[in-house]
Formats: sequence, C-alpha cells, structure tokens
Amino acid sequence: MTHMDLLLWRHAEAQDGQDDLARPLTEHGHRQAKRIARWLERHAPEDLRRCCSPARRARQTLEAWTQDYELLPEAAPGAAPLAVLAAIGWPELERPTLIVGHQPTLGGIAALVLAGQHSTWSIRRSALWWFKRRQRHGHVETVLRVVLDPELLD
Repeated sequence: MTHMDLLLWRHAEAQDGQDDLARPLTEHGHRQAKRIARWLERHAPEDLRRCCSPARRARQTLEAWTQDYELLPEAAPGAAPLAVLAAIGWPELERPTLIVGHQPTLGGIAALVLAGQHSTWSIRRSALWWFKRRQRHGHVETVLRVVLDPELLD
C-alpha cells in the first residue's frame, strides 16, 4: 500500500441566492480562496487529482488556484459523504485527490475518513483539511496532516 492523500477544501464565502448552484463567491470569498490557493501552490502533493462540485461557488474557489480540474457531480450540495468517497475510489486512490465541496458533506467525509463513523463535523468556509492514509507497524492508519483556516494565512 502506498501513502494515499485526501484533501478536502470547503468552498469560500458565497452570496445568497435562489439558485443554489449559481451562487457566486463574495469579494471576501475570493480573498479566502486566494489565501488557500497560495498555500496549495507551495505545498500540494505532486500529481494531485482535483475534483470539484459543479456549484459555481466551489468552481470559483478552486479556480483561484487552477483551471485544471474535473467536475464531480457526486459532490454537489447535499451529497452523501459515502457517495463522494465511492466516486473518487477511497480508500484505494490511484493518486492524491482534492475535493472542493460543501457542508455538511465534507464534514461527514472527514468524520468517516478519520474516525470511521458517521458524524456532522463542521468545516469552516474555505478551510482545507488534508488526510494521509498509510500503513504503519503492520496496520493501516489515517492521520490528519493539516487543517488550514484562510483567516489565519497571510
């Protein structure tokens, strides 16, 4: 087994609106996304697969860093955490994978990946969580490598 990285990035702050999939980022949201994007530019794993919810706010969040990504319809607002994990092939990822998506889905994924149970963990807007799954001392473990809050980055 190789090391398998899973990164979860919640979309940045978005405007309110009737059409949930069309809601754009606010000016503050664009600044949040750019802070995380600058960090990813320096620290993201090589050969990172970038997956994104089809919602406009998620796409704009990821586009603060890159235009090179694939839409993941299974990560749309209201998605079931297990459905998203199945869509990317967790835990047997072919390469490190980033998912840009929504609450409560991403918080549910974080709980399943790290604690192995269903829960409603809260992930702040534009925060990034990075998990590493590895084999150590004969058993598989998942560790939380990084949690970043954009408000704490320069």
